[in-house]
Amino acid sequence: MHGRATEAPETGYPPVNGLQMYYELHGAGGTPLLLLHGGLFDIEQQFGALIPDLSAGRRVIATDFQGHGRTNDVDRPLNSRDLASDVVGLLAYLDVGEVDVFGYSVGGAVALHLAVNRPELVRKLIVSSVSFRSDGDRGGKAEAVGAMTVDMIAGTPMEQRYLAVSPHPDREHLQGLLDKLGRYDAGFSGWSDDEIRGIAAPTLITVGDCDMVKLEHAVQFLRLRGGDVNGDFEGVPASQLAVFPGTTHFFGLARTGLVREVVTTFLDSPTSSGQQAG
Repeated sequence: MHGRATEAPETGYPPVNGLQMYYELHGAGGTPLLLLHGGLFDIEQQFGALIPDLSAGRRVIATDFQGHGRTNDVDRPLNSRDLASDVVGLLAYLDVGEVDVFGYSVGGAVALHLAVNRPELVRKLIVSSVSFRSDGDRGGKAEAVGAMTVDMIAGTPMEQRYLAVSPHPDREHLQGLLDKLGRYDAGFSGWSDDEIRGIAAPTLITVGDCDMVKLEHAVQFLRLRGGDVNGDFEGVPASQLAVFPGTTHFFGLARTGLVREVVTTFLDSPTSSGQQAG
């Protein structure tokens, strides 16, 4: 592993919207970086390999979503609006104002929700392996997720991690989580072009070259954020796109060295006043 060893994080379970919401604090300094994992993952599975370097010069705040990792489930569907509300509650508990946000898949959808609806909280935005509208996904994704059963993931690291750390470590609750993920954001088709254009935070979009998100959608996303210009003549836009080679959705952050370099360079770059429109 690159970078220094991390000290044991500060952890807690504040009461937020009926949850006992698990969080970890790593490192110190700078604008805090909030890490938001994907569906069926948790802090450790999604970001464990990256946290030592991400926290080397900054405060990192990581959390487990409803029903994931060490956070309990409640009688509530899974959707970006409610998970974003949980995050806002956690930040208020921690007395944290502005953050940089790095969200993957479901976490990316929550990060987008925060950037659109709570712009005062988001300095820089990293959205990984998620579309801003459902027409940006490759066919078959919704059907595949909706049909997932505990038997299909038996013996996988995801099942083993769930049974090891969940407050309710049994297959019945795990199936309930799979069912909720299969209906994630039901009834929400996504954001309009104008809503994406209107995001204040400079945005880094990352996607795998064989991800569930169509590459043309990622480019459209970049254009709406003021990118896809001739930077030699017009300047490098504040928003950027990284396409990771040989990378699927499930393994979207697996190339740790590549992800680390792209993410830390974006976070450490100076911010101009206001988003450049290209």
